[in-house]
Amino acid sequence: METHCLRYTEIPGTSRLFADYQYHFDRVSRFYAFNPHDFESYKRAAEGMDFPEARRAALVEALRKTNAGSPLLEELAKPGTVAVVTGQQLGLYTGPAYTVYKALTVVKLAEALRDGGIRAVPVFWAPSEDHDFAEVDHCHVFGGGHEPVSLRMEAEGGPRQMVGTRVVRRVPDDELARAIGRMPFGEEAREMARRAYRPGVTLMAAFRQMLAEMLRPYEFLYVDPLEQGIRELAAPFLRAAVEVAPGLNAKLRERARELEAAGYHAQVLIEPETSLFFRIEGNNRHTLRVRDRRYSAGEREFGTDELAGEAEKLSPNAVLRPVMQDYLLPTIAYAGGPAETAYFAQAEVIYRELLGRMPVAVPRASFTFVPAAEAERMEKFGLSVPGLLRPEAEVREAAARTLVPAGLKEEYAVARRRQGELIAKLEAATLGLDPTLVKALRRSGAKMSYQLEKMEKKVAREALLRAERAGAGVSKLLKLVYPERHLQERYYSFLPFYAEHGPELVGKIAEAVHLGCPDHRVVAG
Repeated sequence: METHCLRYTEIPGTSRLFADYQYHFDRVSRFYAFNPHDFESYKRAAEGMDFPEARRAALVEALRKTNAGSPLLEELAKPGTVAVVTGQQLGLYTGPAYTVYKALTVVKLAEALRDGGIRAVPVFWAPSEDHDFAEVDHCHVFGGGHEPVSLRMEAEGGPRQMVGTRVVRRVPDDELARAIGRMPFGEEAREMARRAYRPGVTLMAAFRQMLAEMLRPYEFLYVDPLEQGIRELAAPFLRAAVEVAPGLNAKLRERARELEAAGYHAQVLIEPETSLFFRIEGNNRHTLRVRDRRYSAGEREFGTDELAGEAEKLSPNAVLRPVMQDYLLPTIAYAGGPAETAYFAQAEVIYRELLGRMPVAVPRASFTFVPAAEAERMEKFGLSVPGLLRPEAEVREAAARTLVPAGLKEEYAVARRRQGELIAKLEAATLGLDPTLVKALRRSGAKMSYQLEKMEKKVAREALLRAERAGAGVSKLLKLVYPERHLQERYYSFLPFYAEHGPELVGKIAEAVHLGCPDHRVVAG
């Protein structure tokens, strides 16, 4: 497989904050603790790690249920070992393809840190306490012709139930089989999905099993924040966060103003009534609003002391979650996408207040795959991946121009006009010579006009056919590379790529992860 880099500045929708983070870190450095493009950042983060050994021992014990028998636990138990962390929502068939790219990013980074003398283990944080099932109950795959197919599962539970506790009721196995069954490794991919996502298992268990099997032989420690041991370990942090929450809210709003004044955006909207917490009741998670240090969830109200006293029932919001995560883990780096990178710009104020340290925010590896046949089609049309990211009408026009010579239709119109002018001149000259020949000349001129018009129609039909072929080819390319105007990795599950290329693809992706490259990577072959 061949790879080449595509700068994020060529990708529509890239935020200014993320572009500067990748290519002009000095412009955003005041919002982050470390430059991710400088290996010295990891050394400084490791040197500044003050992780209590008592917490480390409790963490390892809390992780044993989810990670029984993992040799990584013994590594984590050693003093000084750091964690390289990523995470992703518990989506159907592991969600979008970038879930895999995130995981392989932390694998490669942990390896690089170990090679540099820093003992590190890769960790996958599975946010089982999220409760928006509509965000994770579906995914998109494609068939042999790269036609998008939407798949959806059903699971038990109400609108507030945390997704990790939902029990799978129905999976789209038949629809998946129709989509990928004829691919070279389609049956293996389908069986892997069936083993993991099956009726009767929780979504947490299904997600973890499939991701672990898909990424074998690469191993991770998985963190389920709903495990009782993890919740008990997080309680002191959440209690402290409740006590200083009003000040944190004010600092977050000030940080949002700073970001906007610098020409950037605040990823999470923080208002005076915004709470940093959700409340867990059984398997349900409820949104909390705050006013005058009193919290409300529906008709129930809680005082600050009451909330702090039941910290084990709290769940953090998007900007508090990474800080809690890094309280629980000796995190040296977190690998995430553009949105998560933006979260850190806001969460930095909480890190300073509650933790006194912050990890390196590492942009995850990012890929677009173009199979060999489609790469040839792109070359035939004179297209590239950046070219496919333009408006569809422009892409179609560009492709059609490569198949139909520019100005050909106009050339025929000019030829017909000149032929008419030439016959008229010949008529005038012939009339003075022999008027009887004019009639024959006109018949010859009519025949010439007929043949020229006939050829023009043939050319027009061929041009139309080629334009239609170009349109169909462009449509197919767009469905694969830029479906619904989304990057491929954000729209499709990794499963169809696995079905096309087999388990060896995971290793090839791992090889293609270059930690020093700040660009999106296009992989062809």
